[in-house]
Amino acid sequence: MMGEAVAAVEQAVRPLVSSTSADGILTLALSNPPANALSIALMEALKGALERAREDDGVRVIIVRSSEKLFSAGHDLKEMTAHRGDADRGRAFFERTMLLCASLMQAVVRHPKPVIAEVDGVATAAGCQLVASCDLAVASDVSRFATPGVNIGLFCSTPMVALSRNVARKHAMEMLLTGGMIDAQTARDIGLVNRVVPRETLTGAVRDLAQTIASKSPLTLKIGKEAFYAQAEMGLSEAYDYTARVMVENMLARDAEEGIGAFIDKRPPEWKGK
Repeated sequence: MMGEAVAAVEQAVRPLVSSTSADGILTLALSNPPANALSIALMEALKGALERAREDDGVRVIIVRSSEKLFSAGHDLKEMTAHRGDADRGRAFFERTMLLCASLMQAVVRHPKPVIAEVDGVATAAGCQLVASCDLAVASDVSRFATPGVNIGLFCSTPMVALSRNVARKHAMEMLLTGGMIDAQTARDIGLVNRVVPRETLTGAVRDLAQTIASKSPLTLKIGKEAFYAQAEMGLSEAYDYTARVMVENMLARDAEEGIGAFIDKRPPEWKGK
């Protein structure tokens, strides 16, 4: 009993999202044992950390990882079940949870800086949704993914949004309709993650990828990420018209002038973020 009490106190004072920053890379580590569930408090903490990073010029790339034995098992079902005794049978709390989750996922997608998921272990339901929402994802070879809501009578409708925008429809539907786990290699094959690496090299591989991206112009990264998601929702002609305008404005930026000049002069560019 004493050990359980100590563990409870440690969990209460431990930050749900810890952050470390170096060389333009911000690492956000989720910590909500044992399932690393996306509780209301964790989602608010992660969203807050992302919002602060928007205005931090020292941050160029963000890594989202777990400090626990799995990435995330999704929403905190115990937290949600506890509200079934409310007068409205939990409706208000369920709405708050789903709207906050949707807002968090959009904060990742709309963030001006690239976000990379570093996945080691299981990522299911809203945890899988978070991986799919990130711009890039690198997984260890022992990682597994699922949208298992159908197994407990709760279809993964909100995870479906991110999943269906990253993998082919039939792959997404198979995951959603069966609720079965897929391994890391399958996740890469269907486009849910970019790379699969041995567990012992995962952190280094993600760091190398982040450093490569962080070496680019921060303004160019912002322009490109925003344009990527915007054009993806457009028809072909509209997308070309829009991206043509984006490229003209990009060409007028000082960083584009510097980058092209550095390429012609065969020297390293000096980015100003303007």
